[in-house]
Amino acid sequence: MHTFRQPGYAAVCRRTALAIALGMSFAGTAMAQSNASGVIFGRSAEPGSTVQIQNLDTGLSRDIAVDADGRYRAGSLPVGRYKVTLQKDGKALETRDNVQVALGSGIDVSFAGGAAAGGAQTLEGIQVVGNALPAIDVSSVDSRTVLTSEQLQKLPLARNVTAAALLAPGVIAGDARYGNVASFGGSSASENQYYINGYSVANALTGLGFVSLPFDAIDQQQIYTGGYGAEYGRSTGGVISIVTKRGGNTWKGGVGMYVTPQYFRQSPRSIYRENGVLYQYRGDNKSSSTQYTGYVSGPLIKDKLFLYAAGDFTRSTGKVVSPFTAPQLNRETSKATKYLAKIDWNITDSHIVELTALSDKTNTDRSIYAYDYKTLQATNYLGSDKLKNAASLAGSEPGGDVYIGKYTGYITDDFTVNALYGTSKTDHVRNLAYAANPNCPWITDSRRGISNPIIGCGLVNGTVLNAGAKDKTHGWRLDLEYRLGSHDLRAGLDNQTLESYAGNVYEGGYRWVYRNAGTVPGRPDVVPPPGTLYYAEKRLFETGASVKVVQDAQFIEDRWQVSDRWMAYLGLRNEQFKNLNGAGDVYVKQRHQLAPRLGLTWDVFGDSSFKVYANAGRYHLAIPSNVAVRGASASTYYSEYYAYTGVGPNGEPTGLTQLGNRFILNGEDGTTPDPRSVAAQNIKAYYQDEYILGFDKTLGSDWTYGAKLTYRKLKSSIDDFCDSRPFEKYAARNNIDISNASIAGCYLFNPGQSNTFLVDVNGQGNFVPFKLTKEDFTTPEGVSFPDLKRKYYSLDLYLEHQFNQRWYGRVDYTFSRSYGNSEGQLKSDIGQLDPSVTQDWDAPEIMQYTNGPLPNDRTHQLKAYGYFQMNPEWLFGANLAVASGRPKNCIGVDPVDAIGYGASYFECDLKASPRGSKGRLPWTWRLDLNAEYRPAWAGHNLAFTANVFNAFGSQKQTAIIEVAETGSIGSNGQPIKSDDYRRAVAYQTPRYFQFGVRYDFSM
Repeated sequence: MHTFRQPGYAAVCRRTALAIALGMSFAGTAMAQSNASGVIFGRSAEPGSTVQIQNLDTGLSRDIAVDADGRYRAGSLPVGRYKVTLQKDGKALETRDNVQVALGSGIDVSFAGGAAAGGAQTLEGIQVVGNALPAIDVSSVDSRTVLTSEQLQKLPLARNVTAAALLAPGVIAGDARYGNVASFGGSSASENQYYINGYSVANALTGLGFVSLPFDAIDQQQIYTGGYGAEYGRSTGGVISIVTKRGGNTWKGGVGMYVTPQYFRQSPRSIYRENGVLYQYRGDNKSSSTQYTGYVSGPLIKDKLFLYAAGDFTRSTGKVVSPFTAPQLNRETSKATKYLAKIDWNITDSHIVELTALSDKTNTDRSIYAYDYKTLQATNYLGSDKLKNAASLAGSEPGGDVYIGKYTGYITDDFTVNALYGTSKTDHVRNLAYAANPNCPWITDSRRGISNPIIGCGLVNGTVLNAGAKDKTHGWRLDLEYRLGSHDLRAGLDNQTLESYAGNVYEGGYRWVYRNAGTVPGRPDVVPPPGTLYYAEKRLFETGASVKVVQDAQFIEDRWQVSDRWMAYLGLRNEQFKNLNGAGDVYVKQRHQLAPRLGLTWDVFGDSSFKVYANAGRYHLAIPSNVAVRGASASTYYSEYYAYTGVGPNGEPTGLTQLGNRFILNGEDGTTPDPRSVAAQNIKAYYQDEYILGFDKTLGSDWTYGAKLTYRKLKSSIDDFCDSRPFEKYAARNNIDISNASIAGCYLFNPGQSNTFLVDVNGQGNFVPFKLTKEDFTTPEGVSFPDLKRKYYSLDLYLEHQFNQRWYGRVDYTFSRSYGNSEGQLKSDIGQLDPSVTQDWDAPEIMQYTNGPLPNDRTHQLKAYGYFQMNPEWLFGANLAVASGRPKNCIGVDPVDAIGYGASYFECDLKASPRGSKGRLPWTWRLDLNAEYRPAWAGHNLAFTANVFNAFGSQKQTAIIEVAETGSIGSNGQPIKSDDYRRAVAYQTPRYFQFGVRYDFSM
């Protein structure tokens, strides 16, 4: 807690800032720490001296000898406040008090004659934010933002991890259809990694989102946007690493309540089609929430055993009116429970054990009513929908229970051992209860110009979870650190296994889509009878499998202090990935995926006031678990077309006459693919190369500014293609009979290059390698797959004012471009949630005209945030975010459509419609404000807070429907248009207020 002394408030702040500034002048080197600790290092002119480092909260103490070169280093320190004392012959010579160790960072605490020498005195005072000081970390080559618990309390932020991550430059919100997730540096939102106390808590099935924790339990949140070292892998986007609070030698506690009333919420914009028809009334789509928080921490045994425990308990109520195509009113009550408990045991000053348990669970109850769009009123009750850890969009908040154990051993001054083991488990449950008719398939009316669409009796009108859905993980890592002269060496093992049982089925077992009659590209057998205006397509979709991914890695790194001003970082990570299908068979195995990491920093003036740095690295990503659910396990997906004469009470067509034959989509015919036929042989891993060049410079005592250039290039991707024509072409050229061949519906491959596949040429297990070149992937019309392309470049500029006695502020401007023909693992153009098995690359035609600005491209971004401490009682904060809009596209029908995908091509009106050629969505801007009052009569321990988010109520479009056609060709030979083209999918979150009260106390 930040407590001001009143009198002498300004002077005390100045003394304390100076003390910590002296402790944060980065003139030496620091070993890159594990993702839950930091390091103190420095120099001394006293030969034979010793440096004592003592944690001010837990009493943990270490004595480090100063070496012959006058240097010392203490690594793998728990984050927190420390007292650093230079001793000789048992006497204290100099002391630096209140030194803040930041997550993953090194802090130079040098003494008289050292690089950061200062007055030989003890400086005491209030704690201030460790990274809010003008000293520059010349020991780091990465790009990171570290936010402390104090900053998270003082800034106007929604109480969640993603809101804090969005403060970092180059980070944007992902497509709204993926939930509350972020995109880093042009990558798709599933390419990030998330750690809590050193253990990965990313979504085990898709990589999209993470298990969360009580917001007030966060001690520091580290956001890596690039250049991270060899200890990190399995990410081509960004890394979010969180270290939680821990207990100390003083018993402390606190309680809080935060209320978000619906009556102060701005009404969200209703959604209209471009023809003026109201698509979704949202004027009453509001909610309210109340969150109760609490924590307690202290010593179970002084200086030895400590407890920290915290909890968030949130109850939300609201209602949502769904679109007029499936008119319903959902009345929803949600109860979210998050808790964390942490035990720290200082067995001795050289051996530490940490145990963490956290839980993140959300239960949601929905009562569903029919809705009359003429009166804008709910009518009859339809049923209920009860969910457990299954309500978040796209599973971006998977929830679950996580347990982590960590050991740190300071074997000698120069040798440290870190060992960690973690496990997690999540159950996902969804129960539907129908009030009347239980036979309720998913009904969609896509007919053009219909004002009274056909509706069904479904509760979800979409896909639902199969019973028994769950995720679990377990993993361990071992890190060894050794200091050898000017080299800080580190090596480690990093292993994690992800397991899931997952699957989906259409509500009611199948889906009916009503369409305008016409010819269907790629389906010459579908011929509507003369005079038919409409027909219905029946789709059945069902998946379900237990799948697994095994991820192993080894890494080694060296931070070499070449001279007092130059430091080089040399790292190498070796990744191995193994994916297993529902039958437990390995279908993809990748070994020896080498990822070099190189970096260099130059302390230009030798006083940590001006740093120039550069780094280059390669980053790999495993195929996510979800791929095996459809791509490598038994699944069913087919399409049938029917003429009909009537519609039943549940929305199903009656009087059916089948048109043509059943069409198996993606080869998903309900059988388990042979694991040898799922993926290309020797498939390369998904990986990206990155290059960064930048500088940081102090400006006076309180200001820092800098610039950074970043270039990223996706070198290898993994997706599926679902086109049999290349095999037919290869077989004809090589005189191979495939008349009885068993060819998989879809194969995983490396897009844009030659691939070798095993094909069962006689259907009896006689597998023959087919070495398909780019020419083999070329269609008879001359359409070929392009080379893979995803590139990102950016220029980041920043200006930061460090917190002094009054205020803190930072401004970031980012100019960037993300362009190419593949977003990566996701396809935000249509909000498709199938990481690594999107529509992209399924056939050459679908990749025509796809080169251009990608969905996560925001050419201009401006972020400004800070807070002002008016006096010891009042604090005010602001957070401004401005960004240019995302690109717009027109997606429609291809005249060949060999894979039967309908309107899925970058073509409109049977003409090329290149990616990004339809302009951009409008600029967005948002200003959040907060105020905090801590009355003196309560000892500044009682806080009243008020936040207003999106204060000016701007509600610009953030995503639209980009599919312009229905998938059928009309009698005039032109594609039939879709009424939903350019309809809004999401707007900015409307203005809302949050009021809070919090009381902290010591015992």
